[in-house]
Amino acid sequence: MSTAHPGFCPVYRAIGVLQEKWVLHIVRALLGGEKGFNELARAVGGCNSATLTQRLEHLEHLQLIAKRTEDSPGKLARSVYTLTPAGRELQSVIDAIDGWARLHLGAADVATPA
Repeated sequence: MSTAHPGFCPVYRAIGVLQEKWVLHIVRALLGGEKGFNELARAVGGCNSATLTQRLEHLEHLQLIAKRTEDSPGKLARSVYTLTPAGRELQSVIDAIDGWARLHLGAADVATPA
């Protein structure tokens, strides 16, 4: 007998993306508007440049964020990131999880079970 739950496959895939370290931090930062790489790194805080680059590339591949390059005469090119419409739809997902957590887990930090 199979233990797979085909009805949950999209849910598991979505959770797989969102549970990657730094992804929710990146999405939440970009919900506030477009950001350059350095501005995003400061907003996320604690994520090294290589990991941030990898996460951004993955989110771009999933079409949750878009990257554009701004060129200014006499300045280095600047990468700017913004959420796509699909990425902006994550706002309602984050709000739903936040509401559920506040209702069922309380405002205090929840200890991780041993």
